[in-house]
Amino acid sequence: LFEGLAIWKYKRFRRIQGTYPVIFLSLAGVKGSDVRSVKNGIADAVAAVYEEHRYLKRTGLLREEEKREFDAFHLYSIDTSPDKRLDDYALAASLKTLSMYLGRYYKEKTLIFLDEYDTPLQEAYLSGYWDELVPFIRTFFNLSFKTNPYLERALLTGITRVSKESIFSDFNNLEVVTATSGKYGTSFGFTGQEVKASLGRFGLSESLERVRFWYDGFCFGGQKDIYNPWSITKYLDTGKFGTYWANTSSNGLAGRLIREGDAGVKAAMEELLEGNSITVRLEEEIVFEQLEDNTEAIFGLLLATGYLRVDGVTEEDEEEDARYQLSMTNLEVRKEFHRMIQGWFKKSSVRYNDFIKALLANDVGHMNRYMNQMSAAVFSSFDAGRRPSAQAEPERFYHGFVLGLIADADLDYRITSNRESGLGRYDVVLEPKRTDADAYVFEFKVIEPDVEKTLYETVQNALRQIEEKDYDRDLLLRGIPKERIRHYGFAFEGKKVLIG
Repeated sequence: LFEGLAIWKYKRFRRIQGTYPVIFLSLAGVKGSDVRSVKNGIADAVAAVYEEHRYLKRTGLLREEEKREFDAFHLYSIDTSPDKRLDDYALAASLKTLSMYLGRYYKEKTLIFLDEYDTPLQEAYLSGYWDELVPFIRTFFNLSFKTNPYLERALLTGITRVSKESIFSDFNNLEVVTATSGKYGTSFGFTGQEVKASLGRFGLSESLERVRFWYDGFCFGGQKDIYNPWSITKYLDTGKFGTYWANTSSNGLAGRLIREGDAGVKAAMEELLEGNSITVRLEEEIVFEQLEDNTEAIFGLLLATGYLRVDGVTEEDEEEDARYQLSMTNLEVRKEFHRMIQGWFKKSSVRYNDFIKALLANDVGHMNRYMNQMSAAVFSSFDAGRRPSAQAEPERFYHGFVLGLIADADLDYRITSNRESGLGRYDVVLEPKRTDADAYVFEFKVIEPDVEKTLYETVQNALRQIEEKDYDRDLLLRGIPKERIRHYGFAFEGKKVLIG
């Protein structure tokens, strides 16, 4: 497999190739709605590993009761009778037990590679059985990696760095490598030089700049210009650009945290979707029980999952933690985020594009019906966090919501947000790309009960602000006649919306 490849040049690696027994286990497919289904999934994965090493039963090194253990994992997931089913402790000790058997045969300690160790944990968090699963996972990891005398070395991979206190209790010999670490920087994907060489071999050198635009941008420590191998190999195979990487993993956890995040999270996502960068503190160690209240952990997760990249970092000192400048990784990622957001809207009972159709038809009545239906269906899930947007920068929340609704119009309109024009900064402007189409200026306002008795008054104040601050100025300077510029005031009070 390795002869002729780059690693073959290193004699120290060639000397140890094939000398250690190996256990490889992936938990990528272990998902379920309750803790029992997850344990069954782990048992199925372990049973497949035992099946790979079934030859051990024929060596004469195992006792009869040990041979029977090879068959017990299969029974765990298909037979619910208590007298036949494997108990939880035996399942938790399964990798340790197999390491012992392999050690007897090979006279060497075992290497254990556990891929996507955190998938069951994410499922438990999303489905509400985190507290039930954690004790079992803690025992499983402790027996496999901490108290396993038959272990030579282990490697665990995942997208969430789960806190030591909740899962890796008492571990004192873990080396953690994250997206901000410098170690192994070139090992996470293809380097720019490797991609350039591969394109040349496939006769695709002329597409290098487009490949960079689509797929470049992953950073690991100080190593920049890392490409996701799956996307590159799919492009080499098909010769077509597409969002290949986005289809390889679940975005359920990231999606939930963004939907339920506070106004600051939504404002940051708006900036990122517009192609801008944000500057934040990062928390790369995740405590699942605190995720809803930890904005820094949300951005740490988005960085670890590849959605964001580090463009710059300020050094940590005695008074301030390091702050990271983050942006969306590349075009592939931005497209996936747009799809994710549209997917949330499509789950409601109203059609996503109806708002744009009503806007272009100047049908204010339908715009109001649509917005109120949508707010009833979606606002609760968007703003269900413990620190609702109604208490912190509410206009930014509604602003981002409406931007999501009009995203599909970007083929025919140049959509800008929070830009200076006239005597202030407008909320949203849609500038037509066709010379015969109307332009639109939006102003958002949340009702102020002390000064406004009704949403109608709030709408009028929004329209008055557009006029008084001359938000039309830039459109007029670009040659759009005054009569073709339409003004809309959006008034919000919780889930109630009025457009005028």
